This record gives sequence, C-alpha cells and structure tokens, in this order.
Amino acid sequence: MIIPRLAASAVERLAKGFPVVAITGPRQSGKTTLTRQLFAHKPYVSLESPDQRQFASEDPKRFLAQFSDGAVIDEVQRVPTLFSWLQGLVDDRQRMGDFVLTGSSQFELVRHMTQSLAGRVGRVELLPLQGIELRNAGQQPESLDEQMVKGHYPALYSRDLLPQDWFANYAATYVERDVRQLLQIKDLQLFQRFLRLAAARSGQLLNLSALGADAGVSSVTAREWIGVLEASYLVMRLPPYFENFGKRLVKTPKLYFLDTGLMCWLLGIHSAGVLSTHPMRGHIFETMMVVEAYKAALNQGRPAELYFWRDRAGDEIDLLKANGGVFECFEIKSGATFTPDWFRQLGKFEKLNPGQVRSTVVYGGAESSTRTQGEVWAWQHALENFL
Repeated sequence: MIIPRLAASAVERLAKGFPVVAITGPRQSGKTTLTRQLFAHKPYVSLESPDQRQFASEDPKRFLAQFSDGAVIDEVQRVPTLFSWLQGLVDDRQRMGDFVLTGSSQFELVRHMTQSLAGRVGRVELLPLQGIELRNAGQQPESLDEQMVKGHYPALYSRDLLPQDWFANYAATYVERDVRQLLQIKDLQLFQRFLRLAAARSGQLLNLSALGADAGVSSVTAREWIGVLEASYLVMRLPPYFENFGKRLVKTPKLYFLDTGLMCWLLGIHSAGVLSTHPMRGHIFETMMVVEAYKAALNQGRPAELYFWRDRAGDEIDLLKANGGVFECFEIKSGATFTPDWFRQLGKFEKLNPGQVRSTVVYGGAESSTRTQGEVWAWQHALENFL
C-alpha cells in the first residue's frame, strides 16, 4: 500500500517556480515513491545503477541530453559533476519543474546545490512518515508503545515485516555502509557502540566529550560522527532558544534520533511490552513528538524553526516555537494520566514573558482538554495540531 504524503503539495508548488526540485531525506523514507508518483510522465534514472552512474560520470552532457522533457534523477549526489551541467541546461531551457533530483546525503547535495544551482532549486526534506499520514491511511498501530517501537519508515507499513528484522538490515545496508564510507571508519564495532550510546542520549543535552569518552573516541571524533549522522538524516540537533534572556541559560543543543523505531532497535527494545516499562520510554516519547513537529514543518516545505529552552537552574521547556512574537511552548510527558503539575515549567517561562506565551502539555493519554493554564493534548491530538 502506498501512503499519500503531505509533502506532495510542497513539491508540486516548488515545481511551478523552480527549474529544479530536490527531495532529500534518509534512505528508505519514500523519496523515490513520491517522485515517481508526482512525475510519472518523466523518465526515471537511478545513479545507484553502476551503468547509469558510469554514463553520467564519463559523459554528463550526453547523459542529460537524453532527457528533452526533463527527468527524475535518483541519488544524484553519486555523480557531483552533473550539477554544473544541469545549471547550464536549465538556464538555457528556462522551464519550471524540468528536473527532479533526490538524494540521501545532506553534505554532498547541499554543497553542490549551493555552488551550482543557487536560485534554481526548490528543496523539500522528506523524513519517514508523519503520524497523521499513517492515521489518514488507516495504518497507525493500535497503541502508543507499538507506534514508538515500529517507527515511521514506509517499508514497515507496506510489507509484512518485523521491525527488528527490517532495522537490522537497514543498519547494515545503509547506516553502516553510507556513514562508514563518508567517515572511512575501520573499526565497525566501535562505530556500532557509538550509535547505541547516541541512541541512549536522544532527548538529552548533547555532551560530545562524555559521549566520546563512553564510546572510546575523542570529542573531536564524536563531533565528526554526529555531524555525519545528522547529514545522513539519522539524528537532528535541537538548538536552545536564548535570545533576550541574558547569560544564565544552557546553550548546548539537544540530540534527537529522527525515528523512534531505529532508536528502539539500537537500544535493544524489540516489543511494546518491553518498552512499556523501559527507563528510556519518556525520552523515546519526547523524541517522537519533537520529530513530529519537525516533520510537520518540513512537509510544508518550510524551515523547522523549533527550539528548547533551559536555564542553569534546570527549568526547561521541551519544545518552543517563536511564532509572530508569541511563544508556543510544549511540555512533553509520556504518562497516560494528566496531572496539573505538568504546567509548572510552562508557568515559570510564562512569568518571564507575560502575555506572550501559549502553553500546551502533550501527553501519552487519550483525552484532550482546555485548562486555565493552557491546552492539554493527547498524543493523537498532537499529531493533527502540529500540522
């Protein structure tokens, strides 16, 4: 079953105003499926194919000349020389939506697009399925814990697969291969240990020195490895918000894995039953909800201007959006029973910004409500309201 993607409207919008549209995102997030749906009238070519890659590398001009009506070119970062040839071709043809490019490596793609296709390319970042996409398609797992363990990669909803089987193959085929190639890592076991330790820190402040020390690598290496995981769309760094608040604030980003299914697999959590009592459950729930807000922005083709806020005393807002002079602030709790005390941190932030804060608690229960202190969103309700 093909699940309709919310990003489709952003891709179609950009194809009307840019000669090149680029869809980037992690391996297996649905980029190829989306492009082949939206641009079925265009020829499709994948540069993962050795023959096509060789042709494009050795004779880029003739390779592109095949496509008089444009084309979808998959994994375009495999042949960087194409970008400069594309620039000349689309400048000559002056046709919107001429070429559609996909790729899974931010480092290479963004660098080449910035150098060769500046002003000519509209970009959409496609992450694994948004929760509301699963619900709209009738594919959402029955329970919250099942959703977190299964994650959001499309293959897990279109095939009869156990998550642990799919993630084991995904890690070996894509994560280790792609990232190891970029980093030229020789000790695979060391990198695997680093990945597991990073997963155990999702939803927490990113301390590169401590992460490196625990993994047995230097803080410089830890920084480089996290950077490549981020560029490969496996993790994200959520920046702190510290404008106009003085110096008593934490200015270290928080780390989040971009899929809770992969995160759970790395942590050895293979069932909803195990997750229900696992000490990491709260961090996994927070990870899922922060990433849902992140996907909601990206699927509309706009930057995800999301932050957290934390002072030196430990007071913290899990998720913050600065929206036209108003702070939309979210406290994220995995518990299934609401307690008014969850508004306490939000109330402290509101005192610093009177009249400028909309407070919301997102929790793992089933009932939403409006309270004196703000809104209470059940996790399913949050999936719709992050749109």
